[in-house]
Amino acid sequence: MRRTLSAVLTGLVILTGAVACSSNGSSSNSGSGPSSSAPAPEVNPAGDIPDNQVYVDWSPADGGYRVKVPEGWARQASGAATVFSDKFNSVRIERSPAAQAPTVDSVRSADLPAVERSGTNVTVGKVSTVSRQGGSAVLATYQADSAADGVTGKSVRQDVERYVFWQKGEQVVLTLSGAVGADNVDPWRTVTDSFRWSQ
Repeated sequence: MRRTLSAVLTGLVILTGAVACSSNGSSSNSGSGPSSSAPAPEVNPAGDIPDNQVYVDWSPADGGYRVKVPEGWARQASGAATVFSDKFNSVRIERSPAAQAPTVDSVRSADLPAVERSGTNVTVGKVSTVSRQGGSAVLATYQADSAADGVTGKSVRQDVERYVFWQKGEQVVLTLSGAVGADNVDPWRTVTDSFRWSQ
């Protein structure tokens, strides 16, 4: 009798353990882990200018024109040009004398060969006349390799838009660049639409 009772108790212990293990296994699969319906985090390509970027008016010390540039970007002189940059994004502004207004042909035959000589691995795209709120400009698009980062030594492929504005014997070249694949259409439009000659 004692053996029978012992065997029954042993069976109950084994059965209880099996049920507990089965219960724990099923509960761990029933929703305590991450849900497959959770939205994936947004991933922006490197070089995207944030949608909430603030822009501020800038003009050279001697006046002549004004343009909006991204607030907080580093500013430095590069020869006769002023460059605003953040990582691999940049806005380069340069004014120079020009007896005649630029045309698609003059930009293609004179300006772009100079760009190819000074740039790295330049691939020329389309050249066209475009309208902006401050007037018309000749736009040349191309791709080029960026200068190597001073810290990492890394270089990236960039999309470049080069706008030439002209008025009364003077031109301003506004060059915007950013990593290939970055969605900077709206920020670049904000900058180029803001260009105004001073009266």
